[in-house]
Amino acid sequence: MKHIKKQDNVLIFDTTLRDGEQSPGATMSHAEKLEIAELLDEMGVDIIEAGFPIASEGDFQAVSEISKRAKSSVICGLSRANFRDIDRCWEAVQHALKPRIHTFIGTSPLHRQIPNLSKDEMADVIHDTVTHARNLCDNVQWSPMDATRTELDYLYRVVEIAIKAGASTINIPDTVGYTAPRECANLIDALIKNVPGADAVTFATHCHNDLGMATANALAAVEAGARQIECTINGLGERAGNTALEEVVMALRVRNDIMPFQTSIDSTKLMNISRRVATVSGFQVQYNKAIVGKNAFAHESGIHQDGMLKNAETFEIMRPEDIGLAETNLVLGKHSGRAALRARLKDLGFDLGDNQLKDVFVRFKDLADRKKEIYDDDLLALMHNSSSDAEHDSLQMKSLKVVCGTDGPQTAELKMSIDGVESFIEASGDGPVDSVFKAVKTLFPHQAKLQLYQVHAVTEGTDAQATVTVRMEENGKIVVGQSSDTDTVVASAKAYVNALNKLLVRRQKKAPEVI
Repeated sequence: MKHIKKQDNVLIFDTTLRDGEQSPGATMSHAEKLEIAELLDEMGVDIIEAGFPIASEGDFQAVSEISKRAKSSVICGLSRANFRDIDRCWEAVQHALKPRIHTFIGTSPLHRQIPNLSKDEMADVIHDTVTHARNLCDNVQWSPMDATRTELDYLYRVVEIAIKAGASTINIPDTVGYTAPRECANLIDALIKNVPGADAVTFATHCHNDLGMATANALAAVEAGARQIECTINGLGERAGNTALEEVVMALRVRNDIMPFQTSIDSTKLMNISRRVATVSGFQVQYNKAIVGKNAFAHESGIHQDGMLKNAETFEIMRPEDIGLAETNLVLGKHSGRAALRARLKDLGFDLGDNQLKDVFVRFKDLADRKKEIYDDDLLALMHNSSSDAEHDSLQMKSLKVVCGTDGPQTAELKMSIDGVESFIEASGDGPVDSVFKAVKTLFPHQAKLQLYQVHAVTEGTDAQATVTVRMEENGKIVVGQSSDTDTVVASAKAYVNALNKLLVRRQKKAPEVI
């Protein structure tokens, strides 16, 4: 059954900025998208799907700017199967040194009902739209959305049409995470063997993790002949997420004996970009996440610890430094200087310029005055606040004073800047946090519902920073806000305001179809 091509290189197609950002609550700002794209480019990602240009003006501007800045990666934009989408996509990616248009349409029986097209009518649409994209760009990717639930004979037919119309990459999406490894491999193998012209194009796999098999399915597809994996950092994505980039990259590296394929990814940059995506998206990595989770290289069992002390390979199949995980545990304090801070941040994956370091150092000194010792997790929280408390945010908290305790009422005095105009309010509520949230809502009225309020300590001790997470929903749009501070109430206020700023971005964005 295996169909292994002579070429052993597997292309990594990262869609963190497109499919990843469609994860409910994972909205990124324009500056954050540019930063993540730069990190992906530097890490060696072959293709970056920078966004969905037709979705909003913000998406268009981000894709356009990323296209202008990219140094080595192919920059791809997504478009539905219509000329307007494709033209807008090309308008955004045409600035790239290596541009790509990715167009798609749902081909399964369920998805054909959405535009109410017959098989023949859909075939004509595919021919016309792929041809139009190819006339604009010589690098065109085509996807039959929900391919794994599309009739095999019809899938053969439409893939052949897309190839003849000029698509050079055929992506096979498991849109709802329905397939399993053997089935996924059989499908790729069947397409390569039975579709005329298949040997002249690259087959890609795009897997979702609804049944927990995204990484396994992607690797099975590669063994069957796929040579491009679509994935995201930390497995970020709709519902249960996408194939995790770090998992497939390290699986191919660690088990190269049974999967003789290579990628162009510099794996030592994985930990840094994982942390940055977690920070800007608001989706923290679960502790037991493969490769980049906090516990991925932690050993508590006595037997495991004894084995590790004697030989690290006893219970580790890769080295922490392979993914850029620094082993040093340098503790900083109020007497630490800029050089020590810069060195520690660099170990954590943050290579700051002089102006950035100056801003972070001020925040660091302020934190050091309130905490005796500052650990790595404190610095990561500090960097999160540096990116989330952006000066250009429409809503900014300027000052906060709360009164709480057993003798009510509990009150909050809040000063906020809204689009550059400062306002002050005093509000009462059921406790200090409720008072603060009511004060914010009075100054900035909204209909968003608070779905989650969560607090956890960054480090141990009574002087530990608290990281507060809030999740809010408005008309189906979900946003997640986060902030850290040694004062839990201040962190709560900042997290709430952070979520509202993200909601303002979400309001501008349309809800496109997804693959």
